[in-house]
Amino acid sequence: MSDATEQTQGEPEREPGRRVRVVLVDDHRMFRAGVQAEIGRTETTGVEVVGEAADVEQAVTVIEATRPEVVLLDVHLPGGGGVEVLRRSAALMADPENPVRFLALSVSDAAEDVIGVIRGGARGYVTKTITGTALVNSIFRVQEGDAVFSPRLAGFVLDAFASTDAPPVDEDLDRLTQREREVLRLIARGYSYKEIAKQLFISVKTVESHVSAVLRKLQLSNRHELTRWATARRLV
Repeated sequence: MSDATEQTQGEPEREPGRRVRVVLVDDHRMFRAGVQAEIGRTETTGVEVVGEAADVEQAVTVIEATRPEVVLLDVHLPGGGGVEVLRRSAALMADPENPVRFLALSVSDAAEDVIGVIRGGARGYVTKTITGTALVNSIFRVQEGDAVFSPRLAGFVLDAFASTDAPPVDEDLDRLTQREREVLRLIARGYSYKEIAKQLFISVKTVESHVSAVLRKLQLSNRHELTRWATARRLV
């Protein structure tokens, strides 16, 4: 484990009696259960899991209902992805009294995913290889308003926002909706339309429509050109 947020083994250091209210957003129930078991021992960790969600609509509903201090947010979710949750939670993030803060927790370490959620307002991004101790520490840091990244992922953000050599926005990519980007990435990884439909909880016909829209917007002819386009931008 090489995440920068991991400092020590054992239980995280925190002020006695300190608490943080957290919502878990991930479309894999078993993963949510594992995170809950790892960090949700409130008397030990100080983390109180007040809600869970498996897709964008559930996430927005639960976050608005519970008003957690920190949301652990997966990047790839049915209904538009983590970026859509952030977009629809903008008012809660901007609350001057009790802001809801977001920490992305994803299996993906793709630069496009990291930059997308940070542009959307997330305070940090860690991958699912993080230990329970490091994750709890990261949650408390985000609660305090800190930005939390592993070293490699922090480099993506610095490149995108601080470097004058690299444009912060990919105009071609910005033509696509969040769902079109999800379909693009899966097509480029070799998934069939049927497999994409199953993973995104949409119909095969809808997948076909999204692919047609992507090809039209990017002025590409077929999925082979699309794959080369995505690979060149390190989106795969």
